[in-house]
Amino acid sequence: MEHVDTVPTPAPLFSAELAARTRAAAVDLDGGRVAYWSYEPVVVTPETRTILVIHGFRGDHHGLLRVADQLPDMRLIMPDLPGFGSSAAFEGGGHSVDRYGRFIGGFMAALGLGPETVLLGHSFGSIVAGHFVAANPGAVSELILINPIAAPALEGPKGVMTKLAVLYYEAAARLPARLGLALLRSQLIVRAMSEAMAKTRDRDLRRFVHAQHSAYFAAFADRDSLLEAFKASVGSNVSEVARALTLPVLLIAGEKDEIAMLPDQHKLVALLPDGTLEVIPGVGHLIHYETPEPAAGFIRRFLKDHTA
Repeated sequence: MEHVDTVPTPAPLFSAELAARTRAAAVDLDGGRVAYWSYEPVVVTPETRTILVIHGFRGDHHGLLRVADQLPDMRLIMPDLPGFGSSAAFEGGGHSVDRYGRFIGGFMAALGLGPETVLLGHSFGSIVAGHFVAANPGAVSELILINPIAAPALEGPKGVMTKLAVLYYEAAARLPARLGLALLRSQLIVRAMSEAMAKTRDRDLRRFVHAQHSAYFAAFADRDSLLEAFKASVGSNVSEVARALTLPVLLIAGEKDEIAMLPDQHKLVALLPDGTLEVIPGVGHLIHYETPEPAAGFIRRFLKDHTA
C-alpha cells in the first residue's frame, strides 16, 4: 500500500464524546487487511441498533463521522473499503460492485453481524449496499442510502463530465507512476472538485469540507484499484436492483445534488417496494459533511418506524 502524507485539518466539527465512543480494529479478509472503526452507543436503549456504514468513492470512514456523532444512541461500524483509507486493495484486482458486495458479506460474517443489522451506504456505497442487499435478501433488516446513485452516470446531462472523468483516471493509471500519482493527488483538482460539491455558505464548515477532501482523497492503495473502483462507481446504479429491494429502504437526498440529482431520486423511490424519500434543502452531494443533523434525525425516525 502506498503511504500518503495528509495535510492538517482545522478543528473538527465533532462533539467531545465521539472520541470516547471510538474503537479502532482490523480484520484479515480475502487475503487483505481491512481496517474498521466502531462507534459505541453512549447509552443503550431498546431503540439502539447496529448500523454498518459503507463510504463513497475515494472516501474512507472519516467522511461519515459527523453523521455518527449525531447518533450517540446507535452503534456504527465503519470499515475503510478495500483499496481505500487504511485498508489493503483486493488481491488480484477486480474492484467491482460484485466483489465489494462479497466483501460486505465476509465482513459481516467475520464480525458476527446478523440479519438485525442496518446497512447504510453513501454515494458509491449506495450502489454497493443496494446490490449486496438485492443479491442477499434477508442479510440485513433495513437499508439506508445517503445521496444514492439512482441513475446511470454515463447517460443524461452529466454523461459528458463522467466520460471525461473516466479519461482522467485511465490516463493517471497509464502514465509513469510519479506523474500518474501526482495527477491523482493534485490538490488543485481535489480543491476544484470540493468547491463544486460544497453548497454551504458557512465559511468554517466550507473550510472543514475542503480540508477533509484534501486530507483523505489521496488515501488509496494504488492506481489500478482506484481505476477499477471508479469504473464500478459509474457503471452501476441503485435503480438496476430497486425492485429486488423488498426490505424497508430510506433514501436521503440533497436538493442541490448535481451528482445524484433529485428527479432521479423520485424515480428511484417509485421503484422501491417499501421506500421512503427524505430531501434536505440547500445541500448537494455532501449531506454527510454539511447537514448531518437532519440526516441523523431521518435515520432515527426511520429505524423507530421499522423496528427489527
